[in-house]
Amino acid sequence: MRTLTGLQPSGTLHVGNYFGAMRPAVQLQEEGEAFYFIADYHAMTTTHDSGELRANVGGVALDFLACGLDPEKAVFWRQSDIPEVCELAWILSTVCPMGLLQRCHSYKDKVSQGVAASHALFAYPVLMAADILLFDSDRVPVGEDQKQHLEVTRDLVTKINENYGEETLVHPEAVIPDAVAKVPGLDGQKMSKSYNNTLPIFGEEKALRKKVMRIVTDSAAVEDPKPVEGSVILDLFKLFATAEEYDEMIADHKAGGIGYGDFKKRLWESYWNFFAPMRERRQELLDNPGYVDKVLKEGAGRAREQARAVLDRVRSAVGLH
Repeated sequence: MRTLTGLQPSGTLHVGNYFGAMRPAVQLQEEGEAFYFIADYHAMTTTHDSGELRANVGGVALDFLACGLDPEKAVFWRQSDIPEVCELAWILSTVCPMGLLQRCHSYKDKVSQGVAASHALFAYPVLMAADILLFDSDRVPVGEDQKQHLEVTRDLVTKINENYGEETLVHPEAVIPDAVAKVPGLDGQKMSKSYNNTLPIFGEEKALRKKVMRIVTDSAAVEDPKPVEGSVILDLFKLFATAEEYDEMIADHKAGGIGYGDFKKRLWESYWNFFAPMRERRQELLDNPGYVDKVLKEGAGRAREQARAVLDRVRSAVGLH
């Protein structure tokens, strides 16, 4: 069983990235082969500053390793170190109907948010499919918003296999943790850099505390019971707290007599303590210059061996040699 996932280096990683992709990936590295990459080709659809892109790639690598990715158990690399992915994306494009891409929500959402429409942005799901299929991936941990792209991938596998043989490509399955498939942002919408509502995994303590304490709430008085449905504080607290702590917070909301400021303090403490071991590991990595680059270089070598084998199989099937 092989698991694959990628993280786009488009800025500071946040809690939604952690629960939606990073933690499931770390857990799955214990259950078979694990292939994880930094999607820098994808990031070029929105990041056009070379220095910023390099810095973001380094940040994602550092954070993923700090959050538990083990290079002894998982293959970890930069997407751009595997040029075979671009060739497979082209091959997939030759059987990809325009209507399949036109139905994808992600493209429409990004354009509506002001991202410049481009071929790369429109064809993003095809490159994502190539990322997945180039490694014969069985399982792909993704957030709910990427589920449609996995469906596109499976559709492309069907088309390739119908045209060129059932053994050409492997059908992958999405892995979406039900409990945290949608991580709320600080404003109640889905947590996303696009909405500027994220809670970073790492950062300066004072600045992060301010983010938590600025969560918008209703105008209920301290003595009043507080609503539990749709509460951003409760939804985030559930991610970090024990079941007992969460049940106590629910009971205190319903009973009244405690203000939102106190609930935000509980959320802050739970969130800050949750990531404490990862902050310690991250500092250890920072104190060891060169280690992250070494991990990525070695991972690319291992990944490329697999990529070449799969691409050779596909090239033979479609008649390129």
